[in-house]
Amino acid sequence: MPDSQYARGPAMRDVANAAGVSAQTVSRVLNDHPNVQDSTRQRVMSAVERLGYRRNYTARALVTGRSRTLGLLTLATNNYSRSSLALGIERGAREAGYTVNSVTSSLSTESLVDAVSRLVFQGVDGIILSAPLLEAGGQIKKLTARIPTINTDGSVAWGDELVGVDQDISAVLATQHLLDLGHETVWHVAGPADWSDAASRRDSWRRTLQENRRDVPPELHGDWSPESGYHNGLVLGRNPEVTAIFVASDEMAFGVLRALTELGRRVPEDVSVVGIDDIDLAAYSNPPLTTVRQSFEDTGRRAVQRLVAMIANPKISSPPDLVTPTLVVRGSTAPPPVR
Repeated sequence: MPDSQYARGPAMRDVANAAGVSAQTVSRVLNDHPNVQDSTRQRVMSAVERLGYRRNYTARALVTGRSRTLGLLTLATNNYSRSSLALGIERGAREAGYTVNSVTSSLSTESLVDAVSRLVFQGVDGIILSAPLLEAGGQIKKLTARIPTINTDGSVAWGDELVGVDQDISAVLATQHLLDLGHETVWHVAGPADWSDAASRRDSWRRTLQENRRDVPPELHGDWSPESGYHNGLVLGRNPEVTAIFVASDEMAFGVLRALTELGRRVPEDVSVVGIDDIDLAAYSNPPLTTVRQSFEDTGRRAVQRLVAMIANPKISSPPDLVTPTLVVRGSTAPPPVR
């Protein structure tokens, strides 16, 4: 527990006095300077813990020009993937010695630009953009021209500053799996048309069918919610020609499964269903959902690591960091029914 004499909050000189070292040595320890003996480092950190010292990042920013904060732009949604990604970013930032200032936005260009402007005004050291930016990308690119910025949503406007999962491969894995089982074609419940990831998955689904010389059915669109999957499932389930459905997210796939069950279409005996994400509930749906695994929390951590490296060296140049997803086969897919 902090000593009572430090009710005002201990300063760096108090730590230095308690550890028997100079304030400069305390600063070196707190900034992970390599030229500090282990015994000295341990003595200083012991004093820090005993006194309850907390660094004044405002003062630090005046000296170093850095605030030790990262900005995060995300959508105002309770979508599982967004929450998991934000958790990974929070943990990654904490491990790197940063805090995170988060702002939420709607999908309108005005809202997105306003949210990023607020982060820039707060003086963050770098920004992670976790929102589709198809329309607002150009304006946001100008706003962040002088700030290291990472995008996790596949916007081509960010080029090399991209960290995420290869959505092209995700859609290919899902579609090809169903074709390899013997289905004549694959229907698609896509995400919102103005989302980068949804557009990439839709385009790759269509291309995979064309490369296999299969008919391309008209896609249906949802909003990532189970409810939208349910309504699209009612449409597809009433079509006896539908034997295979690729759904752009697990949450929408749960709605599709519910609709098919209500219509008496058995999964996978009559209709096979594949999702994308592999959220925790996917293994416990009825039947367990075949899906393409994407690690959102890992993506968040990788985004932070990439951003911190850019902050340390603004001239760093690396190719896009796109992880190859994996197909997880469970009980919701099987060969088509014999007719």
